[in-house]
Amino acid sequence: MAAIMNGDEWHARAQGLALPTRAFIDGAYGTSADGATFTRINPATGRELAVITECAAADVDRAVATARRSFESGEWALRDPGERKAVLLRFAELVRGHTDELALLETLDTGKPIGQTTTVDVPACAATIQWYAEALDKLYDEVAPTGASAVATVTREPVGVVAAVVPWNYPLIIASWKLGPALAAGNSVLLKPAEQSSLASLRLGALAAEAGIPAGVFQVLPGRGEVTGAALGRHRDVDAIAFTGSTEIGQRFLAYAAESNLKRIALECGGKSPQIVTRDCGDLDRAASAVAWGIWYNQGETCHAGSRLIVDRAVRQPLLARIEALLPTFEPGDPLDPDTVTGALIEAQHLDRVQMYLALARQEGARVRTGGERVREETGGAFMRPAILDRVENGMRVAREEIFGPVLAVLECDGLDQAIALANDSSYGLAASVWTDRIADAHRAARALRAGTVWINCYDQSSVATPFGGYKQSGVGRDRSLHAFDKFTERKTTWLDLS
Repeated sequence: MAAIMNGDEWHARAQGLALPTRAFIDGAYGTSADGATFTRINPATGRELAVITECAAADVDRAVATARRSFESGEWALRDPGERKAVLLRFAELVRGHTDELALLETLDTGKPIGQTTTVDVPACAATIQWYAEALDKLYDEVAPTGASAVATVTREPVGVVAAVVPWNYPLIIASWKLGPALAAGNSVLLKPAEQSSLASLRLGALAAEAGIPAGVFQVLPGRGEVTGAALGRHRDVDAIAFTGSTEIGQRFLAYAAESNLKRIALECGGKSPQIVTRDCGDLDRAASAVAWGIWYNQGETCHAGSRLIVDRAVRQPLLARIEALLPTFEPGDPLDPDTVTGALIEAQHLDRVQMYLALARQEGARVRTGGERVREETGGAFMRPAILDRVENGMRVAREEIFGPVLAVLECDGLDQAIALANDSSYGLAASVWTDRIADAHRAARALRAGTVWINCYDQSSVATPFGGYKQSGVGRDRSLHAFDKFTERKTTWLDLS
């Protein structure tokens, strides 16, 4: 449980916090074989936060060999499901018991507000691990229909050595989406956090060991994507990669698999998710709130952020006025202040990229209706006021490319059919929403929209019990729900001749 602290208390705690900076391999923390490191900058201050071990090819080789050895020994993979369940439940409880520490590590690393990491990110990580722990001994195998002279069974087996490569926007949450089902299924897992957000993931290594997960079954390999991530992607003894990140890097992992051993690849690659508000939406206040939170929460650094507002011309002006009135709620502040809703962007280079898109929007003929300014520059941090782009056409780059920042692009439509056509005219298909009081239109839109999740009269409502993933270039496979086990298991047919 998180303690109730004010901003000064959080700052004081941050000053005395021990930062985990070394790789977690074979049950212990250690440096890389060649001593390589990289430096992490605090996005809220612009100052050095930590010098972190970078795992290169030799370290990946060692960790993969350890994972293979642990898997082949059967000490985890062949353990009774009830025993694996008990260990994972202890792991979940240890995560909960270290909420303040993990949340603080996450906030320092990513710039997201402490009020959110304590109440959303860490609790969600623990809850997901618990959910898969409780599910693992309730999965049944199958007996196929045959004649009387044979028995055919279809059984699940762990795929083997799994590499989970996760992004910096929700490090603990998305790690748990991979770790939960992969460990529950009996795999040995290598977690590669983004170089921008290694600290909380590294702490998970020791908590997993404390819970009783054997050495080599769960390891954490920090490093840059082009070094550590590529070494895992190309490794011939990694059986599966579960990746969340950009489409560009997802394509690289597909290429790595083709170049090496045709390892299984599961990808979640972001989106340009539309929020459709029809002329038949009766509650514009509720819609405006959902639109604002759907794009500006987490500084807009969310893969399924509702970054395209497709609004019927009949309600466009009153809806935009309501959204604009909510901007003060999202004024950037100190991430260690529990009252802050919007923190810092992940790093200065990313802020520059988002600002580039605002300049590009103007060049393309769109208008920055409000917001978009750099703020709190005196802190040295990467802070930006959320923005609304008006007069956007769907062919503009700001309507087609994932900005991954607090930028709402507003497109006008005339009727639901045009809205659906605009929504589907995208290379992405991760999520979408529709706001309407007409139940027939809601069902029609939900069926027509090419997206992995469609929300009706809400946005970003979720549960670990529902699958998450996308169509088109938003990825391959699904996180969350029982369907996630499909990524981390093989199905074996055993045919027994009784004749």
